Amino acid sequence: MSTSPADFNARIIDEFRANGGHVGGMFESMPLLLLHHTGAKSGKSRINPVAYQRDGGRYVIFASKAGAPTNPDWYHNLKAHPKVTIEVGTETVDVLASEAAGEERERLMRAQVERSAQFAEYQQKTDRAIPVILLTPTEAS
Repeated sequence: MSTSPADFNARIIDEFRANGGHVGGMFESMPLLLLHHTGAKSGKSRINPVAYQRDGGRYVIFASKAGAPTNPDWYHNLKAHPKVTIEVGTETVDVLASEAAGEERERLMRAQVERSAQFAEYQQKTDRAIPVILLTPTEAS
């Protein structure tokens, strides 16, 4: 019996929230956050569990889509609606999404590959440069 990506994500999200931001299985040793975003076309609210790393006060995520030839839908949503919210552990943080470029992108991608070799495999599987997205916390107003 196969499960849809939506069912898979829903289980990860439930486990994340039930365990203060920790999940087991294939993501046990990988830091995850929950990315709340708005559909670029639909305008619907969406949530995706995404691997991240910290870079100073920012959160960094990778639009790898496991090396697929196209970017994940959430990437396009962040481009259209960059003001988003993330859940990290038990905290909810308002952030502004922007795309890293040049040396900054290379530095952050190298750091992620060092943490998780599967990201090198993802890059090798695709012709596109995997976008590196910076999530910078915004001040509450």
